[in-house]
Amino acid sequence: MPNTVLVGAQWGDEGKGKIIDVLTDEADIVVRMQGGNNAGHTVIVGKKKYVLHLIPSGILRARKKCIIGNGVVLDPVHLVGEIDGLLKLKINVKGRLFISENAHVVLPYHRALDELRETSKGKTKIGTTKRGIGPTYGDKVARVGIRLGDMLNKERFATLLKDRVRVNNEFLKANGLKPISYKKVLDQYSAAADRLKPFVTNTLILIHEALRQNKRLLFEGAQGTFLDIDHGTYPYVTSSATTSGGACTGAGVPPNRIDRVVGVMKAYTTRVGGGPFITEDDMLGDMFHGMGREFGATTGRARRCGWLDLVMLQHACMVNGFDDLSITNLDGLDQLDTIKVCVAYRLNGKKIQHMPSSHLDLEVCEPVYETFKGWKTSTEECQKWSDLPLRARQYLKAIESKTGVKISSVSVGPDRKQTIQL
Repeated sequence: MPNTVLVGAQWGDEGKGKIIDVLTDEADIVVRMQGGNNAGHTVIVGKKKYVLHLIPSGILRARKKCIIGNGVVLDPVHLVGEIDGLLKLKINVKGRLFISENAHVVLPYHRALDELRETSKGKTKIGTTKRGIGPTYGDKVARVGIRLGDMLNKERFATLLKDRVRVNNEFLKANGLKPISYKKVLDQYSAAADRLKPFVTNTLILIHEALRQNKRLLFEGAQGTFLDIDHGTYPYVTSSATTSGGACTGAGVPPNRIDRVVGVMKAYTTRVGGGPFITEDDMLGDMFHGMGREFGATTGRARRCGWLDLVMLQHACMVNGFDDLSITNLDGLDQLDTIKVCVAYRLNGKKIQHMPSSHLDLEVCEPVYETFKGWKTSTEECQKWSDLPLRARQYLKAIESKTGVKISSVSVGPDRKQTIQL
Protein backbone atom coordinates (compact mmCIF):
# COMPACT_ATOMS: atom_id res chain seq x y z
CA MET A 1 0.00 0.00 0.00
CA PRO A 2 1.35 3.48 -0.86
CA ASN A 3 1.50 6.21 1.80
CA THR A 4 -2.16 7.17 2.05
CA VAL A 5 -4.16 10.05 3.52
CA LEU A 6 -7.79 9.31 4.33
CA VAL A 7 -10.15 12.23 4.96
CA GLY A 8 -13.87 12.83 5.16
CA ALA A 9 -15.44 14.33 2.03
CA GLN A 10 -18.46 15.84 3.80
CA TRP A 11 -19.18 17.20 7.32
CA GLY A 12 -17.61 14.30 9.19
CA ASP A 13 -19.35 11.12 10.40
CA GLU A 14 -18.73 9.52 7.00
CA GLY A 15 -17.57 6.19 8.45
CA LYS A 16 -13.82 6.90 8.34
CA GLY A 17 -13.12 4.69 11.37
CA LYS A 18 -14.35 1.60 9.60
CA ILE A 19 -12.51 2.35 6.34
CA ILE A 20 -9.30 3.12 8.23
CA ASP A 21 -9.69 -0.24 9.97
CA VAL A 22 -10.07 -1.99 6.61
CA LEU A 23 -7.07 -0.18 5.04
CA THR A 24 -4.90 -0.77 8.12
CA ASP A 25 -4.69 -4.41 7.12
CA GLU A 26 -2.18 -3.30 4.45
CA ALA A 27 -0.45 -0.53 6.46
CA ASP A 28 2.42 -0.64 8.94
CA ILE A 29 1.70 2.60 10.82
CA VAL A 30 -1.49 4.65 11.29
CA VAL A 31 -1.07 8.36 12.06
CA ARG A 32 -3.74 10.68 13.47
CA MET A 33 -2.86 14.23 12.45
CA GLN A 34 -5.50 16.71 13.71
CA GLY A 35 -8.60 17.25 15.83
CA GLY A 36 -9.23 16.06 19.35
CA ASN A 37 -11.66 13.91 21.28
CA ASN A 38 -14.48 15.72 19.50
CA ALA A 39 -13.96 12.98 16.89
CA GLY A 40 -15.59 9.60 17.24
CA HIS A 41 -14.50 6.72 15.02
CA THR A 42 -16.64 3.59 15.30
CA VAL A 43 -15.42 0.14 14.27
CA ILE A 44 -17.53 -3.01 14.53
CA VAL A 45 -15.75 -6.37 14.46
CA GLY A 46 -18.11 -9.30 14.78
CA LYS A 47 -20.29 -8.58 17.81
CA LYS A 48 -17.86 -6.07 19.34
CA LYS A 49 -18.24 -2.32 18.89
CA TYR A 50 -15.26 -0.02 19.46
CA VAL A 51 -15.56 3.78 19.64
CA LEU A 52 -12.24 5.63 19.56
CA HIS A 53 -11.80 9.38 20.00
CA LEU A 54 -8.06 10.06 20.07
CA ILE A 55 -6.27 6.77 19.45
CA PRO A 56 -6.09 5.82 15.74
CA SER A 57 -8.46 3.05 14.68
CA GLY A 58 -5.46 1.00 13.59
CA ILE A 59 -4.87 0.06 17.23
CA LEU A 60 -7.53 -2.64 16.78
CA ARG A 61 -5.24 -4.52 14.36
CA ALA A 62 -2.60 -6.61 16.08
CA ARG A 63 1.03 -5.52 15.69
CA LYS A 64 0.16 -2.27 13.90
CA LYS A 65 1.78 0.89 15.26
CA CYS A 66 -0.23 4.04 15.88
CA ILE A 67 0.92 7.65 16.19
CA ILE A 68 -0.92 10.69 17.56
CA GLY A 69 0.74 13.57 15.71
CA ASN A 70 1.65 17.12 16.64
CA GLY A 71 -1.48 18.54 15.00
CA VAL A 72 -3.79 16.81 17.48
CA VAL A 73 -5.03 18.54 20.64
CA LEU A 74 -5.55 16.01 23.39
CA ASP A 75 -7.07 15.79 26.83
CA PRO A 76 -4.55 13.67 28.81
CA VAL A 77 -7.16 12.47 31.30
CA HIS A 78 -9.49 11.37 28.52
CA LEU A 79 -6.62 9.67 26.68
CA VAL A 80 -5.65 7.68 29.79
CA GLY A 81 -9.27 6.55 30.03
CA GLU A 82 -9.26 5.50 26.38
CA ILE A 83 -6.07 3.49 26.89
CA ASP A 84 -7.54 1.81 29.98
CA GLY A 85 -10.67 0.97 28.01
CA LEU A 86 -8.59 -0.80 25.38
CA LEU A 87 -6.63 -2.68 28.03
CA LYS A 88 -9.90 -3.96 29.51
CA LEU A 89 -10.72 -5.32 26.07
CA LYS A 90 -7.31 -7.03 26.08
CA ILE A 91 -5.95 -4.79 23.31
CA ASN A 92 -2.28 -4.17 24.00
CA VAL A 93 -1.00 -0.63 23.38
CA LYS A 94 2.52 -0.95 24.83
CA GLY A 95 5.13 -0.49 22.12
CA ARG A 96 2.37 0.25 19.62
CA LEU A 97 1.11 3.71 20.60
CA PHE A 98 3.30 6.81 20.24
CA ILE A 99 2.23 10.38 21.07
CA SER A 100 3.87 13.58 19.87
CA GLU A 101 5.53 15.65 22.57
CA ASN A 102 4.42 18.70 20.56
CA ALA A 103 0.69 17.92 20.74
CA HIS A 104 -1.16 20.65 22.61
CA VAL A 105 -3.08 19.80 25.76
CA VAL A 106 -6.80 20.40 26.41
CA LEU A 107 -7.31 21.59 29.99
CA PRO A 108 -10.48 22.18 32.07
CA TYR A 109 -10.50 25.93 31.42
CA HIS A 110 -10.62 25.23 27.68
CA ARG A 111 -13.85 23.27 28.16
CA ALA A 112 -15.31 26.00 30.36
CA LEU A 113 -14.49 28.64 27.75
CA ASP A 114 -15.90 26.46 24.97
CA GLU A 115 -19.22 26.08 26.75
CA LEU A 116 -19.37 29.79 27.64
CA ARG A 117 -18.77 30.88 24.06
CA GLU A 118 -21.23 28.38 22.65
CA THR A 119 -24.10 29.19 25.01
CA SER A 120 -23.58 32.94 24.58
CA LYS A 121 -24.23 32.64 20.83
CA GLY A 122 -27.85 31.64 21.33
CA LYS A 123 -29.50 30.79 18.02
CA THR A 124 -26.25 31.36 16.12
CA LYS A 125 -24.33 28.71 18.07
CA ILE A 126 -21.89 26.57 16.10
CA GLY A 127 -22.91 23.25 17.62
CA THR A 128 -19.54 22.32 19.08
CA THR A 129 -19.05 19.26 21.28
CA LYS A 130 -17.90 21.59 24.11
CA ARG A 131 -14.78 19.46 24.53
CA GLY A 132 -12.51 22.53 24.58
CA ILE A 133 -11.05 21.91 21.13
CA GLY A 134 -11.49 25.44 19.72
CA PRO A 135 -10.03 27.27 22.76
CA THR A 136 -7.06 24.89 22.79
CA TYR A 137 -6.26 25.60 19.16
CA GLY A 138 -6.81 29.28 19.99
CA ASP A 139 -4.12 29.11 22.68
CA LYS A 140 -1.85 27.31 20.24
CA VAL A 141 -2.18 30.08 17.66
CA ALA A 142 -1.83 32.74 20.37
CA ARG A 143 1.41 31.01 21.47
CA VAL A 144 0.24 30.53 25.05
CA GLY A 145 -0.64 26.83 24.85
CA ILE A 146 0.80 24.00 26.91
CA ARG A 147 2.21 21.00 25.06
CA LEU A 148 2.41 17.41 26.19
CA GLY A 149 6.21 17.64 26.42
CA ASP A 150 5.81 20.54 28.87
CA MET A 151 3.72 18.35 31.14
CA LEU A 152 6.50 15.81 31.53
CA ASN A 153 8.64 18.46 33.21
CA LYS A 154 6.79 18.89 36.51
CA GLU A 155 8.29 22.27 37.43
CA ARG A 156 7.72 23.71 33.98
CA PHE A 157 4.17 22.43 33.87
CA ALA A 158 3.36 23.86 37.30
CA THR A 159 4.64 27.30 36.28
CA LEU A 160 2.88 27.36 32.90
CA LEU A 161 -0.39 26.03 34.32
CA LYS A 162 -0.43 28.53 37.19
CA ASP A 163 -0.21 31.45 34.79
CA ARG A 164 -2.87 30.12 32.41
CA VAL A 165 -5.30 29.24 35.22
CA ARG A 166 -4.88 32.75 36.66
CA VAL A 167 -5.58 34.45 33.32
CA ASN A 168 -8.54 32.25 32.45
CA ASN A 169 -10.06 32.39 35.92
CA GLU A 170 -10.23 36.15 35.65
CA PHE A 171 -12.26 35.78 32.48
CA LEU A 172 -14.49 33.07 33.90
CA LYS A 173 -15.22 35.07 37.08
CA ALA A 174 -15.97 38.17 35.03
CA ASN A 175 -18.65 36.13 33.27
CA GLY A 176 -20.14 34.79 36.50
CA LEU A 177 -18.64 31.31 36.25
CA LYS A 178 -16.88 29.24 38.86
CA PRO A 179 -13.06 29.49 38.69
CA ILE A 180 -10.86 26.47 38.00
CA SER A 181 -8.93 24.95 40.92
CA TYR A 182 -5.21 25.17 40.08
CA LYS A 183 -4.20 22.48 42.58
CA LYS A 184 -6.88 20.05 41.51
CA VAL A 185 -5.93 20.41 37.84
CA LEU A 186 -2.21 20.18 38.61
CA ASP A 187 -2.63 16.98 40.58
CA GLN A 188 -5.02 15.32 38.14
CA TYR A 189 -3.11 16.21 34.99
CA SER A 190 0.30 15.47 36.49
CA ALA A 191 -0.95 11.98 37.30
CA ALA A 192 -2.19 11.62 33.70
CA ALA A 193 1.19 12.81 32.40
CA ASP A 194 2.93 10.11 34.46
CA ARG A 195 0.69 7.48 32.85
CA LEU A 196 1.32 8.81 29.35
CA LYS A 197 5.07 9.33 29.69
CA PRO A 198 6.03 5.91 28.23
CA PHE A 199 4.13 6.76 25.04
CA VAL A 200 5.41 10.32 24.49
CA THR A 201 8.20 10.82 21.97
CA ASN A 202 9.44 12.88 19.03
CA THR A 203 7.03 11.47 16.46
CA LEU A 204 8.59 13.49 13.64
CA ILE A 205 11.76 11.40 13.93
CA LEU A 206 9.67 8.25 14.19
CA ILE A 207 7.68 9.02 11.04
CA HIS A 208 10.73 9.94 8.97
CA GLU A 209 12.60 6.85 10.08
CA ALA A 210 9.60 4.82 8.92
CA LEU A 211 9.67 6.65 5.57
CA ARG A 212 13.37 5.83 5.16
CA GLN A 213 12.56 2.17 5.83
CA ASN A 214 9.77 2.29 3.20
CA LYS A 215 7.14 1.48 5.79
CA ARG A 216 3.53 1.91 4.67
CA LEU A 217 1.91 4.89 6.40
CA LEU A 218 -1.81 5.59 6.67
CA PHE A 219 -2.84 9.08 7.83
CA GLU A 220 -6.21 9.15 9.60
CA GLY A 221 -8.18 12.38 9.32
CA ALA A 222 -10.89 13.41 11.76
CA GLN A 223 -14.07 15.41 11.08
CA GLY A 224 -14.52 16.23 7.36
CA THR A 225 -13.69 18.61 4.53
CA PHE A 226 -16.49 21.08 5.24
CA LEU A 227 -15.46 21.44 8.86
CA ASP A 228 -12.01 22.65 7.78
CA ILE A 229 -11.05 26.00 9.30
CA ASP A 230 -10.15 27.41 5.85
CA HIS A 231 -12.20 25.41 3.35
CA GLY A 232 -15.30 24.54 5.37
CA THR A 233 -18.64 26.30 5.83
CA TYR A 234 -17.09 29.00 8.01
CA PRO A 235 -17.87 29.92 10.79
CA TYR A 236 -19.66 26.58 11.32
CA VAL A 237 -16.39 24.66 11.30
CA THR A 238 -13.87 23.08 13.62
CA SER A 239 -10.51 24.68 14.44
CA SER A 240 -8.09 22.45 12.54
CA ALA A 241 -7.10 21.59 8.97
CA THR A 242 -9.36 18.63 8.17
CA THR A 243 -8.43 18.38 4.49
CA SER A 244 -5.61 16.29 3.00
CA GLY A 245 -3.09 19.11 3.48
CA GLY A 246 -3.56 18.74 7.22
CA ALA A 247 -1.60 15.48 7.07
CA CYS A 248 1.55 17.38 6.14
CA THR A 249 1.35 20.02 8.87
CA GLY A 250 -0.26 17.80 11.49
CA ALA A 251 2.28 14.99 11.21
CA GLY A 252 5.36 16.67 9.76
CA VAL A 253 5.43 14.69 6.52
CA PRO A 254 6.32 16.50 3.26
CA PRO A 255 3.75 16.54 0.42
CA ASN A 256 6.00 14.59 -1.94
CA ARG A 257 5.86 11.58 0.40
CA ILE A 258 2.07 11.30 0.10
CA ASP A 259 1.16 8.85 -2.66
CA ARG A 260 -2.61 8.52 -2.41
CA VAL A 261 -5.58 10.47 -1.03
CA VAL A 262 -8.81 8.62 -0.25
CA GLY A 263 -12.06 10.47 0.34
CA VAL A 264 -14.70 8.81 2.50
CA MET A 265 -18.30 9.83 1.84
CA LYS A 266 -21.76 8.63 2.71
CA ALA A 267 -24.17 7.71 -0.08
CA TYR A 268 -26.20 10.63 1.27
CA THR A 269 -25.27 13.62 3.45
CA THR A 270 -25.35 14.31 7.20
CA ARG A 271 -24.07 16.99 9.53
CA VAL A 272 -24.17 17.77 13.25
CA GLY A 273 -24.63 21.23 14.73
CA GLY A 274 -25.56 24.54 13.15
CA GLY A 275 -24.85 25.93 9.71
CA PRO A 276 -26.25 25.75 6.18
CA PHE A 277 -27.35 22.38 4.82
CA ILE A 278 -28.86 22.78 1.37
CA THR A 279 -30.10 19.22 0.82
CA GLU A 280 -31.44 18.66 4.35
CA ASP A 281 -34.66 16.65 4.33
CA ASP A 282 -36.66 15.94 7.49
CA MET A 283 -38.32 12.91 5.91
CA LEU A 284 -34.95 11.31 5.33
CA GLY A 285 -33.81 12.19 8.84
CA ASP A 286 -36.94 10.72 10.40
CA MET A 287 -36.44 7.53 8.42
CA PHE A 288 -32.79 7.11 9.48
CA HIS A 289 -33.47 7.94 13.13
CA GLY A 290 -36.38 5.52 13.13
CA MET A 291 -33.96 2.86 11.88
CA GLY A 292 -31.71 3.63 14.85
CA ARG A 293 -28.96 5.13 12.71
CA GLU A 294 -27.36 8.57 12.35
CA PHE A 295 -26.65 9.36 15.98
CA GLY A 296 -23.25 10.83 16.88
CA ALA A 297 -20.58 8.46 18.25
CA THR A 298 -19.16 11.25 20.43
CA THR A 299 -22.26 13.14 21.62
CA GLY A 300 -25.15 10.82 20.84
CA ARG A 301 -26.88 13.73 19.12
CA ALA A 302 -29.22 12.96 16.24
CA ARG A 303 -27.54 14.00 13.00
CA ARG A 304 -29.20 16.24 10.45
CA CYS A 305 -29.78 14.25 7.25
CA GLY A 306 -30.16 15.08 3.59
CA TRP A 307 -29.64 13.92 0.03
CA LEU A 308 -26.25 13.55 -1.58
CA ASP A 309 -24.81 16.93 -2.58
CA LEU A 310 -22.55 16.57 -5.61
CA VAL A 311 -21.71 20.29 -5.67
CA MET A 312 -20.13 19.84 -2.24
CA LEU A 313 -18.47 16.62 -3.31
CA GLN A 314 -16.90 18.17 -6.40
CA HIS A 315 -15.54 20.98 -4.19
CA ALA A 316 -14.09 18.39 -1.80
CA CYS A 317 -12.43 16.61 -4.72
CA MET A 318 -10.72 19.86 -5.76
CA VAL A 319 -9.50 20.76 -2.28
CA ASN A 320 -8.23 17.30 -1.36
CA GLY A 321 -7.10 15.87 -4.69
CA PHE A 322 -8.86 12.54 -4.13
CA ASP A 323 -7.39 9.60 -6.01
CA ASP A 324 -10.38 7.47 -5.12
CA LEU A 325 -13.59 7.49 -3.09
CA SER A 326 -14.83 5.09 -0.45
CA ILE A 327 -18.62 5.18 -0.22
CA THR A 328 -20.30 4.15 3.02
CA ASN A 329 -23.88 3.61 4.20
CA LEU A 330 -25.21 2.60 0.79
CA ASP A 331 -27.53 0.24 2.67
CA GLY A 332 -29.24 3.26 4.25
CA LEU A 333 -30.94 3.94 0.90
CA ASP A 334 -32.18 0.37 0.39
CA GLN A 335 -35.87 0.99 1.09
CA LEU A 336 -36.37 4.21 -0.89
CA ASP A 337 -38.54 4.38 -4.04
CA THR A 338 -36.78 7.50 -5.30
CA ILE A 339 -33.36 8.93 -4.48
CA LYS A 340 -32.47 12.57 -5.05
CA VAL A 341 -29.02 13.93 -5.87
CA CYS A 342 -28.19 17.63 -5.85
CA VAL A 343 -26.28 18.54 -9.03
CA ALA A 344 -26.39 22.36 -8.84
CA TYR A 345 -27.57 25.26 -6.67
CA ARG A 346 -29.90 28.13 -7.41
CA LEU A 347 -28.76 31.39 -5.81
CA ASN A 348 -31.00 34.46 -6.22
CA GLY A 349 -32.60 32.85 -9.27
CA LYS A 350 -29.27 32.00 -10.93
CA LYS A 351 -28.11 28.40 -11.39
CA ILE A 352 -24.55 27.85 -10.14
CA GLN A 353 -22.23 24.83 -10.12
CA HIS A 354 -19.98 25.84 -7.22
CA MET A 355 -20.27 26.45 -3.48
CA PRO A 356 -20.46 30.11 -2.46
CA SER A 357 -17.79 31.14 0.04
CA SER A 358 -20.18 32.91 2.43
CA HIS A 359 -22.44 30.87 4.69
CA LEU A 360 -25.03 33.62 4.29
CA ASP A 361 -25.21 32.89 0.55
CA LEU A 362 -25.24 29.14 1.20
CA GLU A 363 -28.21 29.50 3.53
CA VAL A 364 -30.39 30.94 0.74
CA CYS A 365 -29.24 28.52 -1.98
CA GLU A 366 -31.81 26.06 -3.28
CA PRO A 367 -30.88 22.57 -4.51
CA VAL A 368 -31.29 21.50 -8.12
CA TYR A 369 -31.98 17.77 -8.07
CA GLU A 370 -31.68 14.82 -10.38
CA THR A 371 -33.63 11.73 -9.33
CA PHE A 372 -32.74 8.05 -9.43
CA LYS A 373 -35.01 5.06 -9.03
CA GLY A 374 -34.38 3.17 -5.80
CA TRP A 375 -33.39 -0.50 -5.81
CA LYS A 376 -35.87 -1.48 -3.07
CA THR A 377 -33.89 -4.48 -1.86
CA SER A 378 -31.33 -5.12 0.86
CA THR A 379 -27.66 -4.70 -0.01
CA GLU A 380 -26.37 -5.80 3.41
CA GLU A 381 -25.32 -9.29 2.26
CA CYS A 382 -23.60 -8.13 -0.94
CA GLN A 383 -19.93 -9.13 -1.03
CA LYS A 384 -18.87 -8.08 -4.52
CA TRP A 385 -19.83 -5.48 -7.14
CA SER A 386 -21.95 -7.87 -9.17
CA ASP A 387 -24.02 -8.71 -6.07
CA LEU A 388 -25.30 -5.12 -5.87
CA PRO A 389 -28.69 -4.38 -7.48
CA LEU A 390 -28.43 -2.83 -10.95
CA ARG A 391 -29.93 0.48 -9.80
CA ALA A 392 -27.48 0.70 -6.91
CA ARG A 393 -24.61 0.21 -9.37
CA GLN A 394 -26.08 2.88 -11.63
CA TYR A 395 -26.27 5.27 -8.68
CA LEU A 396 -22.63 4.63 -7.79
CA LYS A 397 -21.49 4.97 -11.41
CA ALA A 398 -23.26 8.34 -11.59
CA ILE A 399 -21.20 9.53 -8.60
CA GLU A 400 -18.02 8.43 -10.39
CA SER A 401 -19.10 10.20 -13.57
CA LYS A 402 -20.05 13.47 -11.87
CA THR A 403 -16.88 13.68 -9.75
CA GLY A 404 -14.39 12.16 -12.17
CA VAL A 405 -13.00 10.08 -9.28
CA LYS A 406 -13.11 6.30 -9.19
CA ILE A 407 -14.76 4.41 -6.33
CA SER A 408 -12.41 2.01 -4.53
CA SER A 409 -14.82 0.52 -1.99
CA VAL A 410 -18.49 0.43 -1.05
CA SER A 411 -19.72 -0.22 2.47
CA VAL A 412 -23.10 -1.90 2.96
CA GLY A 413 -23.14 -2.21 6.74
CA PRO A 414 -21.17 -1.40 9.89
CA ASP A 415 -19.21 -4.65 10.18
CA ARG A 416 -15.64 -4.90 8.92
CA LYS A 417 -16.73 -7.67 6.51
CA GLN A 418 -19.52 -5.58 4.94
CA THR A 419 -17.09 -3.79 2.61
CA ILE A 420 -16.95 -4.39 -1.14
CA GLN A 421 -13.45 -3.75 -2.52
CA LEU A 422 -13.37 -2.64 -6.14
